[in-house]
Amino acid sequence: MRTTLYWFRNDLRLHDQRALQQAIAHAQAHGQALLLVYVHEPVQDEPTAWGFRRMGAHRRRFLADTLQDLQTSLLGLGQRLVLLHGHVAEVLPTCARAVQADTVFCEDIPAPEEQAQVQALIGAGLSVQSLCQSSLIEPGALPFAAADMPQVFTEFRQRIESKGLKPLTPLPAPTQLPAPPIDSLTALPGWTDSPFTLLQAHTGDDAHGRSNFPYTQAPCRGGETRALAHLHNYLTPPWPDRYKQTRNALQGQHTSSHWSPWLATGAVSARRIWAELQAYEHTHGSNDGTYWLWFELLWRDNFRMLHWQHGPQLYAARGLSNLPQPSHFPKDFARWCSGQTGEPIVDAGMRELAATGFTSNRMRQIVASFLVHDLSCDWRAGAAWFESQLVDFDVCSNQGNWLYVSGRGTDPRAGRRFNPSKQTQDHDAQGRYRQVWLA
Repeated sequence: MRTTLYWFRNDLRLHDQRALQQAIAHAQAHGQALLLVYVHEPVQDEPTAWGFRRMGAHRRRFLADTLQDLQTSLLGLGQRLVLLHGHVAEVLPTCARAVQADTVFCEDIPAPEEQAQVQALIGAGLSVQSLCQSSLIEPGALPFAAADMPQVFTEFRQRIESKGLKPLTPLPAPTQLPAPPIDSLTALPGWTDSPFTLLQAHTGDDAHGRSNFPYTQAPCRGGETRALAHLHNYLTPPWPDRYKQTRNALQGQHTSSHWSPWLATGAVSARRIWAELQAYEHTHGSNDGTYWLWFELLWRDNFRMLHWQHGPQLYAARGLSNLPQPSHFPKDFARWCSGQTGEPIVDAGMRELAATGFTSNRMRQIVASFLVHDLSCDWRAGAAWFESQLVDFDVCSNQGNWLYVSGRGTDPRAGRRFNPSKQTQDHDAQGRYRQVWLA
């Protein structure tokens, strides 16, 4: 019996899964089995050019919980998630041959490495059907071609809003799935029996008790189940109404939506969030807070669309600018990573990040600015450290934000320096945040 192969990437959920629904329809139309696969690349376990492992312990644990939750949901539908360790270009073609699959369905991700993976599968003779499904607005629905996309976010947002563009209605989760192939799946190349084994992730509940996002505690664990529960809990008065006023706070579990970790792994879709937010506004009314949640989701879309437009250029040392090559000072960078710069607000933020895998958006801007503009270090090193540490690492948003702060993105200004003294006075005048993380 032949097989349709679905490759999970950063879309680790069952609801609003149009790519998976296409795979299901293909399998049913051709009388095929359905194999569901996740691949962990060895490069994630290797040191970066900056001297630390690409995927740190916090991301590993959150991702392992996410995969385990997806596995539980699939088992309830008579399916299972096959976990493979190896290079996508090697293990997926071998896997496809083993189960007689010639078509792979997957999410389309606009970042260069992820695009290269798809091209490698095509080069290996597989038919790849990829679909962009992580954005709020469909790329094809935008009122401009990728080459003509506005380079400044304000114009991007205004043109979308002026056209009245709205996201597609999110799809419900499937209630049944085609059966997996009857072949012995344990014989597949790189097969691993557990997400925690696959990711070399620990299972102890040791997230920092003072964390803004304690990801080992039940309400914040990875996976679709917790993502949807958190979405429901946050969309309860008064939290969304207060969002614009509280979003720059440095600590507090209800000061921000904290949707980003689940969005980053695809455990919840942006369209599902939007639909739930619309329902909230219908019942409780709209205001600056609810509008600003839409505003932030559009920022996330903007970074994705910039990747479709500029691709690998976003990863070059100069970015999109004509600025000189960035300087770098490894000892200063190491002090920044460990929170030993001597600037209290920066050190507090960096220690929180290292201890918990999370820190507020405002703090990310403060510490990124300090690395680039005060320590004169390479912005790419900072982006790599965030990639390693953050439980909500998202390749498009991370790259876009670092380019924005460093002045090497699309914004016409030459950079975003955040004065540490002013930021301290504005956001931690009483010293409570510093007391928590510098004690």
